[in-house]
Amino acid sequence: MSLLDSLQMKWERVDPRLRNTIEALGKKIPLNRMIRKVPFLEKKIEDEIGKILKHIHFSAPYLDGVRKFRELPRSGLAPETILPILESISEHETKKWQDGFVSGAVYHGDADHIQFLNKVYSLFSQTNPLHSDLWPSLNKFEAEIVAMTADLLGASHTGDDICGCVTSGGSESILLAMKTYRDWAKETKGISQPELVLPVTAHAAFEKACQYFKIKKISVPIDQNGMISVADVEKAITTNTIALVASAPNFPHGIVDPVADLARLAQENQVGLHVDACLGAFILPFVKDAAGLPPFDFSLTGVTSMSADTHKFGYASKGSSVILYRSPILRRFQYFVCTDWPGGLYTSPTFAGSRSGAVVAQCWAAMVNAGWEGYERAAKEIYATTQRLREEIERIPHLHIIGNPLFIIALKSDTLNIFSILGHMAEKGWSLNGLHRPNAMHLCVTRRHTQEGVADRFVEDLRQSVQMVEREPGKKPGLAPIYGLASSLPARGLVGELLRRYLDRLYQV
Repeated sequence: MSLLDSLQMKWERVDPRLRNTIEALGKKIPLNRMIRKVPFLEKKIEDEIGKILKHIHFSAPYLDGVRKFRELPRSGLAPETILPILESISEHETKKWQDGFVSGAVYHGDADHIQFLNKVYSLFSQTNPLHSDLWPSLNKFEAEIVAMTADLLGASHTGDDICGCVTSGGSESILLAMKTYRDWAKETKGISQPELVLPVTAHAAFEKACQYFKIKKISVPIDQNGMISVADVEKAITTNTIALVASAPNFPHGIVDPVADLARLAQENQVGLHVDACLGAFILPFVKDAAGLPPFDFSLTGVTSMSADTHKFGYASKGSSVILYRSPILRRFQYFVCTDWPGGLYTSPTFAGSRSGAVVAQCWAAMVNAGWEGYERAAKEIYATTQRLREEIERIPHLHIIGNPLFIIALKSDTLNIFSILGHMAEKGWSLNGLHRPNAMHLCVTRRHTQEGVADRFVEDLRQSVQMVEREPGKKPGLAPIYGLASSLPARGLVGELLRRYLDRLYQV
């Protein structure tokens, strides 16, 4: 038995009340630093991290025979040499997501759609929005992407001038919004110690924003049904609060936060409310009636910004997203301007300077190609598939669905190791998402899962995986031991160190 396995087993046997106390201390005291001061433990931990990293496969058999480049080739390779290599790699990596074995990741994937977007890319491959004098078409595309997204998210139900920008993805949209609120609060309220109040289920990009921009994160817990208490949010608001956060829906469990109640709180306390609709922007407007979903967008006066990923259910190519604000005045706090640089006057609306105009053109093309009816049809098919999956999964013993799924189905178990079930599903070819606190896993349903037979295959494989864990509860296939360890140890710094080493390994040639 490894040191980390031993630690995990012993930790799980600790009295729950003592565990909670130690976990609370672990958030304040760098336990990993204390452990590493003991030479014996330091060496053992390094050995164990090495073993875990070896357990995680960073390559694949089809890459083993591909030439590696640690330096530029002396003579450049001809296209007829390069393209067959790339075509072979692409063929191997396409099948898994194409057949619907992946949670999220590829949201459309039809061959005709991909070919269409690739054609658009080729037409605008040399363009750059930074040079609006050379490519004014990109300004047209970006402005219309923002306008269409805003219209989808309640702009027509308000007299305000809803506006925004196109970004590289959901994380950039969220980071830009948080930077905007920080600067807005400093200039208009004099807040120098900004705080952000958000559910623990809010996307990790908010944590990244807090780290980058020196914002204090105030997390609000969820109940056993995955919901936050509005009263808890209200208690967390202080004179340093710059904004509240809501998800529509959140990534872990697919639950829509009580946006209307949070919008009221935001108005009463004169703070911002950002609704993260990166996942739901192009699904929820079309299923809200069937799902009985309350308002979640700019139709609520207290909502002051929203993020919406066009490269997810908007069916554009990676990476594109939209950040929306209730007014141009708020958006201006996002912009960067430099007036005294020897290189001339410089300004950019988002973090990047140069950007791919081709990705912008693809996004615009995807949206006008789908149209309202195309998005509505896809959303309803995904919602119907999710409800059918839910009905079948509810018949499988030991599994419990968290919340009321719209298109994300999060599963937990009170009697079996959910990560062992996840491991068996991986062995059957499924790539699902492991979740922590509570331990769970989820499937984000996309167009790929609406294909004939995919949902049935998922349910049958899930049923068999549960039965396998019932028969052999001690067996932990795949990455199950790592998920279990990461979810249980109080020394979060050790888990963080493992993740940093993981990233290091990704860059090894």
